Amino acid sequence: MTAPPLDQLIASIAVDIPDFPEPGVVFRDLTPVFADAGAFRLVVEALAASVLEDPRVAALGGGPADQGFDVVVGVEARGFLLAAAVALAAGTGVVPVRKAGKLPRQTVSADYVLEYGTATLEMHTDSLVPGQRVLLVDDVLATGGTLEAAVGLVEQVGGVVSAVSVVVELPALGGRERLRPHTVHALWAT
Repeated sequence: MTAPPLDQLIASIAVDIPDFPEPGVVFRDLTPVFADAGAFRLVVEALAASVLEDPRVAALGGGPADQGFDVVVGVEARGFLLAAAVALAAGTGVVPVRKAGKLPRQTVSADYVLEYGTATLEMHTDSLVPGQRVLLVDDVLATGGTLEAAVGLVEQVGGVVSAVSVVVELPALGGRERLRPHTVHALWAT
């Protein structure tokens, strides 16, 4: 029996939650995908591999065995699960981008607007070495506000965003446009 394409597999396991976290928003719950060992492994491998296969990332430099990034940055909270697994699979470190007030040392911060409110993200000022290439990972790309703020934080501390990889993209919300000129990879566009 042939396995379905990854986007179809994700779609068959993910759960849509209407009116969460507020009326009118449909939340794409990927936690059932993370709980399925086989699906989670495929998602993690695909998030890293999409970067390896992109010639735009190869143009950023590195040797023939180079994967195009030196560290994985994950955005709170589901992005942590993905980023840690991708970093482990790729043999790199992982750096968190957290909500305001959660990191203990000196931070940089960025405010952003969500489709249902506003928030602030932070990153330690010493979490990246200037010039370090970053694969930025999160679960969903919606309006792009969260990931745009995370890109800004990476750049504030001297990092270079090689690519942004997400499991799900909601193209109708226009998030990809907010991340230009950065390379964006999505495993499932819905």
